[in-house]
Amino acid sequence: MFAKRIDNLPPYLFARIDEMKAKKRGEGVDVIDLGVGDPDLPTPPHIVQALIDAAQDPDNHHYPSYLGMQAFREAVAGWYKRRFSVDLDPSSEIISLMGSKDGVAHIPEVLVNPGDYVLVPSPGYPVYSTGALFSEGKVHEMPLLCENNFLPDLDSIPSEIAKKSRLMWINYPNNPTSAIAPPKFFEEVVQFARDNDIVVVSDNAYSEVSFDGYKAPSFLETDGASEVGIEMHSLSKTYNMTGWRIGMAVGNKEIIRGLGVVKTNIDSGTFNPVQHAAIAALSGPQDCVAEACSIYQERRDVLVSGLQKLGFDIQAPKATFYVWLKVEDSMATAAKMLNEAGIVVTPGIGFGKSGEGYVRFAITRSVDRIREAIGRMESVSW
Repeated sequence: MFAKRIDNLPPYLFARIDEMKAKKRGEGVDVIDLGVGDPDLPTPPHIVQALIDAAQDPDNHHYPSYLGMQAFREAVAGWYKRRFSVDLDPSSEIISLMGSKDGVAHIPEVLVNPGDYVLVPSPGYPVYSTGALFSEGKVHEMPLLCENNFLPDLDSIPSEIAKKSRLMWINYPNNPTSAIAPPKFFEEVVQFARDNDIVVVSDNAYSEVSFDGYKAPSFLETDGASEVGIEMHSLSKTYNMTGWRIGMAVGNKEIIRGLGVVKTNIDSGTFNPVQHAAIAALSGPQDCVAEACSIYQERRDVLVSGLQKLGFDIQAPKATFYVWLKVEDSMATAAKMLNEAGIVVTPGIGFGKSGEGYVRFAITRSVDRIREAIGRMESVSW
C-alpha cells in the first residue's frame, strides 16, 4: 500500500532505540538513557515567560508568516553578527524553520533532481541521507575517519560523482563524532564547491555547546561561503528547546528563497509565540548558555575519566554533548550495554557505514546517573 520510496528508507534509528528502551523498562529495568541527544536541562525561565506572554495575546493566534516574523529574523541577524561577525539581510537571507530537522529534510527538494548525488558524511545525522532519498537523489557517503580527524577527504570523492552532485553536507562541531573543524577545512570546502558547482549546507546546531575555551566558528565566516551555500542552526541544543521546534536557515539568498518556495507549499510557519520565545533567547542574556556548557563539561569529564579507568582509549571532546567511543562491534556493544548494564548508547553503524566500530554516549543525564552508569559498566566484562 506504500509508495516505493518508503521501502527504500531505513528504520529511523532513534525510533528503534525508543522501542528498545520501552521494552527494557517494561521488564522492570532501571534504564540509564545515554542514547538520544535531548537535553535534560530545562528551557531558561525568561524564554518560557516570553512564550507565555505572547500566547496570551490574541494577535498571535492566527497563521504566522511563512518565512518567519520580521522581528525573529532580525534577532537571528543580530545574533549572527554578535556571535560570528557575519552580516545577514533579515529580509532575504534568513528563514525560520520548525527546528533545523525541518530544513535538513526539505533542502534536497529545493536542489536535487532524480539521479543527482548528495554528499553525506558517514557517520552523520541520518536525515541527511533520508532527505536525499525522498527527493529521489543518490547518496554518496564521505567517510569520517579517525586518522583524518573525522574530516571528509574531499580529494577521495570520485570526480564523476562530484560532477553529478548537487548538495554537500558538513556538520562541525560534529554529530556523532564530536569532532571540530579548522578554518582551513572550510576554505577547502568552498573551493571544492566552486570547482564542482555544488551547494554546501552547514549544519551548525552544536556551535554553542563547547568546552575548555573553544568557540566554534560558522561556515559563513569563510570567504566565499555565502556564494556557495547556507547554514542551518537550531535553538534546540543551545537553549534546551528541542521540543519547541524552532531554528533558522541563513546565507545565500537564492538558496534561502528556494527553501521558502518549498516551505510555503508544505507548512504554514512556526507559531508566533514560539518565535517570540526565540527572540528572547537570541537577544537576551546568554549566561544560561555558559551555565549549560559548564554542566555538560563536568559530565563529560566524569564520563571520559570513567571510561579511561575501564581501559578504553578516549579523549575528552571540545564540543557537542556527545562522546564517541571506539569499540570492536557497535551493535554488539550497544546490546551488551543495554542487556547487561541497563545503559542505552547509540550504535555507530546507525549513523552510516563508517560509524561501525564506535558507539555514541549522550551526556544528557546528571553527573550522578553518569557515575552510576560507569559503576554498572565496571561489573561487565569488556
